[in-house]
Amino acid sequence: MEKQAKTFELPFEKEVSSSKETVNFAKLFATQIKKNDCLAFFGEMGAGKTTFIQGLAQGLGVCGEICSPTFSIVNEYCGEVPLIHFDMYRVMGEDDLATTNFFEYLNDPKNIIAIEWSENIVDFLPKDYIKIQIIKLNVRKRLIKISRG
Repeated sequence: MEKQAKTFELPFEKEVSSSKETVNFAKLFATQIKKNDCLAFFGEMGAGKTTFIQGLAQGLGVCGEICSPTFSIVNEYCGEVPLIHFDMYRVMGEDDLATTNFFEYLNDPKNIIAIEWSENIVDFLPKDYIKIQIIKLNVRKRLIKISRG
């Protein structure tokens, strides 16, 4: 008998106690993601945004190392569905954003977009984005809150 993937009704909250739990939860959450979804990550430095995206990539069948594109601003990963991973930490406005090809990637319906530091571009996110907020509760514990933007 085939196991059914868990369905997450938004808004949804999950407390995790380790990086491994974050990755495993993200892999499970990846079953809910579809082409053209835009995932906007919010959280302080070290909250676990990149860790979540690593698990998401695994769940989407992306092979290879997933790392934060802090300096390149965007990394494109091939899988069953292309995963486009942005880090907007150094992006300060529409002019900076335009140089990243963000709008071109966003308008390509075959992509899934994952954006770290979405706080910096919130005015430019699509109206139907998925907001993933990761809150540090202590050194190990995180609260992951997922909702519609």
